[in-house]
Amino acid sequence: MNSAAPSRELSAPGADSTWFVVPLFNEGTVVGDVIRDLRTRYPLVVCVDDGSHDDSARIAAEAGAAVVRHPYNMGQGAALKTGIDYALRDPHMRQIVTFDSDGQHQVEDAAAMIALREAEGVDVVLGSRFLDGRTKPGLIKRLVLWGAVHYSNLTSGVKLTDAHNGLRVLGREACEKITIEQNRMAHASEIVEEIGRHHLTVREHPVHILYTDYSRSKGQSVLNSVNIVIDMLFR
Repeated sequence: MNSAAPSRELSAPGADSTWFVVPLFNEGTVVGDVIRDLRTRYPLVVCVDDGSHDDSARIAAEAGAAVVRHPYNMGQGAALKTGIDYALRDPHMRQIVTFDSDGQHQVEDAAAMIALREAEGVDVVLGSRFLDGRTKPGLIKRLVLWGAVHYSNLTSGVKLTDAHNGLRVLGREACEKITIEQNRMAHASEIVEEIGRHHLTVREHPVHILYTDYSRSKGQSVLNSVNIVIDMLFR
Protein backbone atom coordinates (compact mmCIF):
# COMPACT_ATOMS: atom_id res chain seq x y z
CA MET A 1 0.00 0.00 0.00
CA ASN A 2 1.18 3.47 -0.85
CA SER A 3 0.76 5.33 2.44
CA ALA A 4 1.51 8.85 1.20
CA ALA A 5 -1.33 11.17 2.25
CA PRO A 6 -2.69 13.07 -0.78
CA SER A 7 -3.32 16.78 -0.47
CA ARG A 8 -6.90 18.06 -0.31
CA GLU A 9 -7.04 20.87 -2.80
CA LEU A 10 -10.28 22.42 -4.01
CA SER A 11 -10.10 22.17 -7.80
CA ALA A 12 -13.49 20.71 -8.84
CA PRO A 13 -16.90 19.87 -7.32
CA GLY A 14 -16.35 17.73 -4.24
CA ALA A 15 -12.59 17.51 -4.77
CA ASP A 16 -11.80 17.51 -1.04
CA SER A 17 -14.32 14.79 -0.15
CA THR A 18 -14.47 12.46 -3.18
CA TRP A 19 -12.35 9.34 -3.56
CA PHE A 20 -11.90 7.91 -7.04
CA VAL A 21 -11.75 4.09 -6.93
CA VAL A 22 -9.80 2.77 -9.93
CA PRO A 23 -9.56 -1.01 -10.53
CA LEU A 24 -6.30 -1.85 -12.23
CA PHE A 25 -5.20 -4.93 -14.17
CA ASN A 26 -2.29 -4.82 -16.62
CA GLU A 27 -2.83 -1.21 -17.73
CA GLY A 28 0.77 -0.01 -17.35
CA THR A 29 0.73 1.53 -20.83
CA VAL A 30 -1.99 4.07 -20.02
CA VAL A 31 -2.68 4.22 -16.29
CA GLY A 32 -0.03 6.85 -15.52
CA ASP A 33 -1.62 9.37 -17.88
CA VAL A 34 -5.11 8.52 -16.59
CA ILE A 35 -4.10 9.10 -12.95
CA ARG A 36 -2.11 12.27 -13.64
CA ASP A 37 -4.99 13.80 -15.59
CA LEU A 38 -7.48 12.79 -12.90
CA ARG A 39 -5.40 14.22 -10.06
CA THR A 40 -5.15 17.68 -11.62
CA ARG A 41 -8.74 18.06 -10.39
CA TYR A 42 -9.33 15.21 -7.96
CA PRO A 43 -6.34 14.42 -5.73
CA LEU A 44 -7.92 11.52 -3.80
CA VAL A 45 -7.39 8.42 -5.93
CA VAL A 46 -6.99 4.82 -4.84
CA CYS A 47 -5.93 2.22 -7.42
CA VAL A 48 -6.62 -1.41 -6.61
CA ASP A 49 -4.05 -3.47 -8.48
CA ASP A 50 -5.89 -6.72 -9.11
CA GLY A 51 -2.93 -9.06 -9.53
CA SER A 52 -1.32 -7.29 -12.51
CA HIS A 53 1.63 -9.00 -14.20
CA ASP A 54 3.14 -5.72 -15.41
CA ASP A 55 4.32 -2.58 -13.62
CA SER A 56 0.84 -1.02 -13.36
CA ALA A 57 0.98 -0.64 -9.57
CA ARG A 58 4.36 1.14 -9.62
CA ILE A 59 3.27 3.50 -12.37
CA ALA A 60 0.00 4.33 -10.58
CA ALA A 61 1.87 5.06 -7.35
CA GLU A 62 4.39 7.28 -9.14
CA ALA A 63 1.47 9.19 -10.69
CA GLY A 64 0.25 9.97 -7.17
CA ALA A 65 -2.43 7.38 -6.45
CA ALA A 66 -2.70 5.40 -3.25
CA VAL A 67 -2.26 1.77 -4.28
CA VAL A 68 -3.71 -1.37 -2.71
CA ARG A 69 -2.64 -4.69 -4.21
CA HIS A 70 -4.46 -7.99 -4.54
CA PRO A 71 -2.02 -10.93 -4.51
CA TYR A 72 -3.79 -12.48 -7.51
CA ASN A 73 -6.50 -11.53 -10.00
CA MET A 74 -9.88 -11.58 -8.23
CA GLY A 75 -12.01 -9.60 -10.67
CA GLN A 76 -13.31 -6.08 -11.05
CA GLY A 77 -16.09 -6.50 -8.50
CA ALA A 78 -13.58 -7.55 -5.84
CA ALA A 79 -11.32 -4.62 -6.75
CA LEU A 80 -14.19 -2.15 -6.37
CA LYS A 81 -15.09 -3.60 -2.97
CA THR A 82 -11.49 -3.24 -1.79
CA GLY A 83 -11.32 0.34 -3.05
CA ILE A 84 -14.62 1.33 -1.45
CA ASP A 85 -13.55 -0.17 1.87
CA TYR A 86 -10.32 1.84 1.62
CA ALA A 87 -12.20 5.08 0.96
CA LEU A 88 -14.62 4.46 3.84
CA ARG A 89 -11.65 4.68 6.21
CA ASP A 90 -11.50 8.41 5.46
CA PRO A 91 -13.99 10.17 7.80
CA HIS A 92 -14.13 13.15 5.43
CA MET A 93 -15.26 11.07 2.44
CA ARG A 94 -18.74 12.04 1.21
CA GLN A 95 -18.79 10.03 -2.02
CA ILE A 96 -16.73 7.75 -4.22
CA VAL A 97 -16.48 7.54 -8.00
CA THR A 98 -15.80 4.24 -9.74
CA PHE A 99 -13.50 5.07 -12.65
CA ASP A 100 -11.78 2.89 -15.27
CA SER A 101 -8.00 2.81 -15.61
CA ASP A 102 -7.91 2.43 -19.42
CA GLY A 103 -8.85 5.96 -20.49
CA GLN A 104 -12.47 5.28 -21.46
CA HIS A 105 -14.00 7.53 -18.77
CA GLN A 106 -13.93 11.33 -18.85
CA VAL A 107 -13.09 13.42 -15.78
CA GLU A 108 -15.53 16.12 -16.94
CA ASP A 109 -18.38 13.60 -16.83
CA ALA A 110 -17.41 12.52 -13.32
CA ALA A 111 -17.29 16.14 -12.14
CA ALA A 112 -20.76 16.81 -13.56
CA MET A 113 -22.12 13.69 -11.85
CA ILE A 114 -20.60 14.74 -8.51
CA ALA A 115 -22.12 18.20 -8.88
CA LEU A 116 -25.52 16.64 -9.65
CA ARG A 117 -25.41 14.39 -6.59
CA GLU A 118 -24.40 17.24 -4.30
CA ALA A 119 -27.01 19.62 -5.75
CA GLU A 120 -29.92 17.19 -5.55
CA GLY A 121 -28.86 15.15 -2.54
CA VAL A 122 -29.44 11.77 -4.19
CA ASP A 123 -27.66 8.65 -2.98
CA VAL A 124 -26.31 7.50 -6.36
CA VAL A 125 -25.62 8.97 -9.80
CA LEU A 126 -25.04 6.47 -12.60
CA GLY A 127 -23.50 7.26 -15.96
CA SER A 128 -25.41 6.41 -19.12
CA ARG A 129 -23.88 6.28 -22.59
CA PHE A 130 -27.37 6.26 -24.16
CA LEU A 131 -28.70 9.63 -22.97
CA ASP A 132 -26.87 11.50 -25.72
CA GLY A 133 -25.14 10.64 -28.97
CA ARG A 134 -21.47 10.99 -28.00
CA THR A 135 -20.71 7.29 -27.37
CA LYS A 136 -20.54 4.98 -30.39
CA PRO A 137 -20.57 1.34 -29.27
CA GLY A 138 -20.49 -1.37 -31.91
CA LEU A 139 -23.65 -3.24 -32.86
CA ILE A 140 -22.87 -6.36 -30.80
CA LYS A 141 -22.10 -4.35 -27.69
CA ARG A 142 -25.18 -2.17 -28.17
CA LEU A 143 -27.41 -5.27 -28.42
CA VAL A 144 -25.85 -6.89 -25.36
CA LEU A 145 -26.18 -3.69 -23.31
CA TRP A 146 -29.79 -3.30 -24.46
CA GLY A 147 -30.54 -6.83 -23.24
CA ALA A 148 -28.66 -6.23 -19.98
CA VAL A 149 -30.58 -3.09 -19.11
CA HIS A 150 -33.94 -4.75 -19.72
CA TYR A 151 -32.91 -7.72 -17.58
CA SER A 152 -31.68 -5.42 -14.83
CA ASN A 153 -34.82 -3.26 -14.92
CA LEU A 154 -36.97 -6.36 -14.48
CA THR A 155 -34.96 -7.92 -11.67
CA SER A 156 -34.00 -4.82 -9.67
CA GLY A 157 -37.02 -2.55 -9.95
CA VAL A 158 -34.62 0.30 -10.80
CA LYS A 159 -35.42 1.81 -14.20
CA LEU A 160 -32.22 2.71 -16.08
CA THR A 161 -31.05 3.26 -19.64
CA ASP A 162 -27.57 1.77 -19.08
CA ALA A 163 -27.12 -0.89 -16.39
CA HIS A 164 -23.47 -1.80 -17.08
CA ASN A 165 -21.75 1.57 -17.07
CA GLY A 166 -18.67 1.61 -14.86
CA LEU A 167 -18.75 5.37 -14.18
CA ARG A 168 -20.74 5.78 -10.95
CA VAL A 169 -20.95 8.18 -8.03
CA LEU A 170 -21.95 6.53 -4.74
CA GLY A 171 -22.62 8.63 -1.65
CA ARG A 172 -21.20 7.52 1.67
CA GLU A 173 -24.48 6.02 2.86
CA ALA A 174 -24.77 4.04 -0.37
CA CYS A 175 -21.19 2.78 0.07
CA GLU A 176 -22.03 1.61 3.57
CA LYS A 177 -25.21 -0.19 2.48
CA ILE A 178 -24.31 -1.74 -0.87
CA THR A 179 -22.80 -5.21 -0.62
CA ILE A 180 -20.66 -6.44 -3.52
CA GLU A 181 -20.28 -10.23 -3.50
CA GLN A 182 -19.91 -10.85 -7.23
CA ASN A 183 -16.20 -10.58 -7.99
CA ARG A 184 -16.38 -10.32 -11.76
CA MET A 185 -18.65 -8.61 -14.32
CA ALA A 186 -21.89 -9.55 -12.52
CA HIS A 187 -21.05 -6.93 -9.89
CA ALA A 188 -22.61 -4.28 -12.17
CA SER A 189 -26.03 -5.94 -12.04
CA GLU A 190 -25.54 -6.62 -8.34
CA ILE A 191 -24.92 -2.93 -7.58
CA VAL A 192 -28.16 -1.97 -9.34
CA GLU A 193 -30.05 -4.66 -7.41
CA GLU A 194 -28.57 -3.35 -4.16
CA ILE A 195 -29.73 0.17 -5.05
CA GLY A 196 -33.25 -1.20 -5.43
CA ARG A 197 -33.09 -3.40 -2.33
CA HIS A 198 -32.07 -0.49 -0.11
CA HIS A 199 -34.43 1.98 -1.81
CA LEU A 200 -31.58 4.36 -2.56
CA THR A 201 -32.36 7.45 -4.61
CA VAL A 202 -30.72 7.40 -8.03
CA ARG A 203 -30.27 9.62 -11.07
CA GLU A 204 -28.64 8.96 -14.43
CA HIS A 205 -26.33 11.41 -16.19
CA PRO A 206 -25.11 11.32 -19.82
CA VAL A 207 -21.47 10.30 -20.18
CA HIS A 208 -19.06 9.75 -23.06
CA ILE A 209 -17.38 6.34 -23.05
CA LEU A 210 -14.35 6.69 -25.30
CA TYR A 211 -13.59 3.45 -27.12
CA THR A 212 -9.94 4.08 -27.89
CA ASP A 213 -7.56 2.30 -30.26
CA TYR A 214 -5.88 0.98 -27.10
CA SER A 215 -9.05 -0.58 -25.70
CA ARG A 216 -10.03 -1.98 -29.09
CA SER A 217 -6.57 -3.51 -29.49
CA LYS A 218 -7.16 -5.43 -26.26
CA GLY A 219 -10.54 -6.64 -27.49
CA GLN A 220 -12.24 -5.20 -24.41
CA SER A 221 -15.47 -4.16 -26.11
CA VAL A 222 -16.35 -7.62 -27.44
CA LEU A 223 -14.87 -9.47 -24.45
CA ASN A 224 -16.84 -7.40 -21.94
CA SER A 225 -20.01 -8.01 -23.93
CA VAL A 226 -19.44 -11.76 -23.74
CA ASN A 227 -18.66 -11.54 -20.02
CA ILE A 228 -21.88 -9.60 -19.37
CA VAL A 229 -23.94 -12.33 -21.07
CA ILE A 230 -22.17 -15.13 -19.19
CA ASP A 231 -22.54 -13.47 -15.81
CA MET A 232 -26.21 -12.62 -16.42
CA LEU A 233 -26.91 -16.28 -17.21
CA PHE A 234 -24.82 -17.98 -14.53
CA ARG A 235 -24.55 -15.59 -11.55
